Amino acid sequence: MLSSARRRLAALAATAALASAAAVPAARADVPAPAPNLATNPGFEIPTLPLADWGSVPGWHCAPGEGALTAAARTGTAALAITPAAGDSTGRCTQTLAVRPNTAYTYRAWVHGSYVFLGATGTGHDVAPAWTASTGDGWQRLSTGFTTGPATTSVQLYVHGWYGQGPVAVDDVSVTGDRPAPAPATWNVPTDDRAVFLTVDDGWTRTPEAARLIADRALPVTVFPLPMPAGFEPDYFRRVTAAPGSSIQDHGVSHRDLTTLSPAEQQAEICDARDAVTARYGTVPTVFRPPYFAFDDDTRQAAANCGMAYVLTATADFTSGAANVYHGGPLQPGDVIITHFTDTLADDLRRALDAAGQAGLRPAALGDHLR
Repeated sequence: MLSSARRRLAALAATAALASAAAVPAARADVPAPAPNLATNPGFEIPTLPLADWGSVPGWHCAPGEGALTAAARTGTAALAITPAAGDSTGRCTQTLAVRPNTAYTYRAWVHGSYVFLGATGTGHDVAPAWTASTGDGWQRLSTGFTTGPATTSVQLYVHGWYGQGPVAVDDVSVTGDRPAPAPATWNVPTDDRAVFLTVDDGWTRTPEAARLIADRALPVTVFPLPMPAGFEPDYFRRVTAAPGSSIQDHGVSHRDLTTLSPAEQQAEICDARDAVTARYGTVPTVFRPPYFAFDDDTRQAAANCGMAYVLTATADFTSGAANVYHGGPLQPGDVIITHFTDTLADDLRRALDAAGQAGLRPAALGDHLR
């Protein structure tokens, strides 16, 4: 098995290779391509993600105890079962999806039960929900449409039952319309400033020494924690990103090589990690770092569907005593330095800062330059 460092080295070629899109044979004129389904986990076939710390249904977020997978599906092996937990609850389940401004979308789902509603909020316009009083003994397809406003880049889909009613089931969700353009991938940040950018991944080992160094020097760091370790000690990540220009971004949920997953699983990984950061820290990530630097065109599209503006790797690795500058030679303006939350992080950051200083460079805020 390749080590993490070797996997990152092997994956670096993808950043450059994907800059040139491969030619795709034209589709036959008499067989139109199906419209892509933008929803995350639309058929509820993705099991709970490894290391997940949010809910039991990837891509969908329900109140505790109100949403679960059921084998009583319309198609496939699973559907969403919504059971309002109390008389004052509708069992609302939601999903956030990136969209294009001034664009028409159609949201559909098959439902089973009494008083089922689906709709969207945050569209920029009022949207009447689709609903049914009863589907009888079978399934019924609900459908609603909306056009996004001129400044709308994300919407929240919802589906729910009704007060005092029994459980309902949902399956085969679809959202059709123009999807966002794939997120661009980069390993550096072109800039005229004498700047480099410090990034820290994962979050399993959180040392006071590293936190003190970051605070004492007011270092602008961009961190990419996994949801599970971030949940163990959320205040730690608040402390290490307290300096101006710091931020908490998206690293997926389970640290798997995304190129081994289906497009739907990739989207669930990225969107669920985004939602975990947003819920825990109140900020919405816009940069995705793929584990092992491994990504493909499906990753870039999934990242865009989750609202990511960039897929970011790195040009230099100073993790655990390393000093690998992938382009050769000393650090250069715009280089992105990766480290990890390990017991050597403080020393790793000192070495990275020394290398930057020797090249006449200083750490700068990634968000101020990656635009």
